[in-house]
Amino acid sequence: FERLLGGGDQPEVANHFTPADFIAVATLSVDVPVRAVLHVLEQTGRNPYSRLLSQIPVDLELVAAEDRHVAKNSPAWNLWQSLRDVDGIGSVGAGKLLARKRPRLLPVYESVIKKVFERPPTDLSFWSDVRRALRADDRMLVAHLEDVRGLAGIGEDIGVLRVLDTAAWLHGRDEQLS
Repeated sequence: FERLLGGGDQPEVANHFTPADFIAVATLSVDVPVRAVLHVLEQTGRNPYSRLLSQIPVDLELVAAEDRHVAKNSPAWNLWQSLRDVDGIGSVGAGKLLARKRPRLLPVYESVIKKVFERPPTDLSFWSDVRRALRADDRMLVAHLEDVRGLAGIGEDIGVLRVLDTAAWLHGRDEQLS
């Protein structure tokens, strides 16, 4: 997901969606209909998705982010809403596309993760709450996730958010299977 064709946050593709981004989200079990993909990739006129994406910092980590980066009405929030409203993408697909484009800033959020973290039915603060958890206790969770990443031997190019959401998803999936 994060490494496919160099990643969605590489300088040459960081501020626009590419076919590789949709292939990457497909690796996370999100099937976006072709007409939705073509709509988002459309380059004629003023593409609102690229405009909003260019307003979201590429190298910013969630632990260092401010409210203006992840709260309601931020460019990330507005882009999530815009993508969510595209027929065939929905909230999970939109979130995974954003996680692909800004892997250090935006965590994956879907039903298994929602259940693991015991999130409310209407959840409008997940990004902010994860940021708060990452900062707590002198960033103890960040240090733990870095340790897990090291033990797993996956490389430091994979951000702590991918470690977090992958571990949460695996835990939730195992709970569902048992």
